[in-house]
Amino acid sequence: MKIAILLPYKENFSPEYPGAVSLFVNETSKKSKYKKDIIVFGNTDFKKKFNIKYSNINLNKKILSSQTKNYVNKFINLQKKYNFSIIEVHNRPSYINQLNDKMQKKIFSLYFHNDPLSMDGSKTVQERKKLLKICYKIIFNSNWSKKRFLEGLENKFVNSNKLAVFFQSAKKENLSIVKKKKNWITFVGKLNKAKGYDIFADSIKKILNSYPNWEAKIIGDEKREKIELNHKNANLLGFLNHDEVLKIFKKSSIAVACSRWEEPFGRTSLEASANGCAVIITNKGGLPETITNAKILRSLTVKELTKEISNLIQNVNQRKRLQTLSIKNFYLTHDFVTKMIDNYRDEKLLINTFFLSKKIKRSLRILHITNFNERLDGRLFFNTGRRINNGFIRQGHSVLGFSDRDIQKYYKSLSDIKGAKTLNDKLKKTCYNYKPDLIVLGHADLISKDQISELREDYPNTKFCQWFLDPLNKKGPDYERNKDRILDKIDVVDSTFLTTSPDVLTFLNNKNSFYIPNPSDKSFETLNNFNKSCNVDVFFALSHGVHRGVLKSGKTDDRILFLNNLKLNTPNVKFDIYGIDKVQPIWADHYFKTISNAKMGLNLSRGEAIKYYSSDRITQIVGNGLVCLIDEKTDYKNFFNKNEMVFYRSVNDLSEKIIKISSD
Repeated sequence: MKIAILLPYKENFSPEYPGAVSLFVNETSKKSKYKKDIIVFGNTDFKKKFNIKYSNINLNKKILSSQTKNYVNKFINLQKKYNFSIIEVHNRPSYINQLNDKMQKKIFSLYFHNDPLSMDGSKTVQERKKLLKICYKIIFNSNWSKKRFLEGLENKFVNSNKLAVFFQSAKKENLSIVKKKKNWITFVGKLNKAKGYDIFADSIKKILNSYPNWEAKIIGDEKREKIELNHKNANLLGFLNHDEVLKIFKKSSIAVACSRWEEPFGRTSLEASANGCAVIITNKGGLPETITNAKILRSLTVKELTKEISNLIQNVNQRKRLQTLSIKNFYLTHDFVTKMIDNYRDEKLLINTFFLSKKIKRSLRILHITNFNERLDGRLFFNTGRRINNGFIRQGHSVLGFSDRDIQKYYKSLSDIKGAKTLNDKLKKTCYNYKPDLIVLGHADLISKDQISELREDYPNTKFCQWFLDPLNKKGPDYERNKDRILDKIDVVDSTFLTTSPDVLTFLNNKNSFYIPNPSDKSFETLNNFNKSCNVDVFFALSHGVHRGVLKSGKTDDRILFLNNLKLNTPNVKFDIYGIDKVQPIWADHYFKTISNAKMGLNLSRGEAIKYYSSDRITQIVGNGLVCLIDEKTDYKNFFNKNEMVFYRSVNDLSEKIIKISSD
């Protein structure tokens, strides 16, 4: 898997003057198992770069058009020679639209390192919804940043699989460093009011006057604001490179990060904690997420900060304990965070290979949408949907049944006559809560293809398939309608499974379609008629619609003519036939009690026989040990031999074989 990382324009990917984004990308890329497959793209003037595969995007600065747009366009051209699996964009949501316009089939992930509501491309609700639609993953450096992104969005987005929190990381020092601490109090960051430097400056003067054997180490600069701090024990060190900052943290006893603004994360407190400082922070933004043990100011005032620093200076045991716990409980290491990032990359790789590899063993969450006929009080309990459910469960998967026709029936209203709107809305909510890996649709006609398309955008790792059991022979019943039912969703599902061989269905146009046999189930088909004496020779049952349940006056079909001819040509054979001559169809337990007394079952479907098609009666005949009588034009000889099924060519041929077998 090849991965492109696109940095913000002018982000310095250099150890000489790195920003937080560069530090994060460098450390996590070095540790990644995909290190050899990562290329970082950026624009920096520094000659010395981090030791990661890097491509500098050089721009002609004389061009008057937007340099940012030129930067992204040049990246689009550069990436063409690579086949990147994922393009990871850091801290520039505005880049995503530009990239997607020209690279729509690519997979994008977006990392936020700042407040999403302060950035071009994610300020408005509509902009954030568009990012959710385009991006495979949106990653935040704190839960606070994630909550900011979700402000104003509907509840369905809150638990979206597309959103993740990967914190910044730091190198964790050994506990022995605590013994080497000096009487240093450190402040790192912009020397402005937003960072609380004005409060720190006033407070530290009081501290240094009260405790002359302590020093302050102040790292940072600010050209726009001038906050005076003059004290012989206050060392204003200006800007230092990252390695020099870490060296000072290792020796510092106390570190202060007293931001006034809502910091999305806060690298100062993170690195101070990893280096065993007793850390003092404000409860702002994502700052509390950077530490496990620290002092949190009740209010940002000179008095409060002075009190907390004084307490740590005076109470040596408390200070040492806080320093020890800072290191001991620190978990946001480079290894830990890199593993989180690689796990999401693995997730994308795994979902593409899982269904193709028999070696991968994983329990799936499967949402099975079909008619489970709950409203019919058990009359149609023994249906194909439940058989498929049982098979999934036996393979170790979690299965949630979603009975579309029952829901549609129960939730009809004056404002939703068909119940379809409520049904599709309930499906969205179910997916939000259950987060299925696989969604299986069986004859789910009221689930709209637009709804499936929306779910595919919301859950890009989820696979979709449909199964279809009804006849598809051109001279059979409801051919045009059944064809349209399949084609309605064929372009929004990954696979289609049919009980008719796809190679005889020209309307499929070689789309991703496969044959699936009618499944039998050992907990449903429990009879062993082959191992007992039976009084009836041939059993057959038809109906005028499974949901109707009873015969429809005046209705006839080709099977009745076939049956009448068969009985006429086959004397002295006991037939037990239901659904004709005013004998009502039978269902459920009554059905099983009846076939338990039969030697043979006639597997006769409506219309002309077509390759591999059979109604699900074949599962009840074969699964319960009856001899199966089936038209040879179904080509079931490809699966069973003449000692396992009886294949007939015509009524006369079938009659002869029934007579022979009934006495054998």
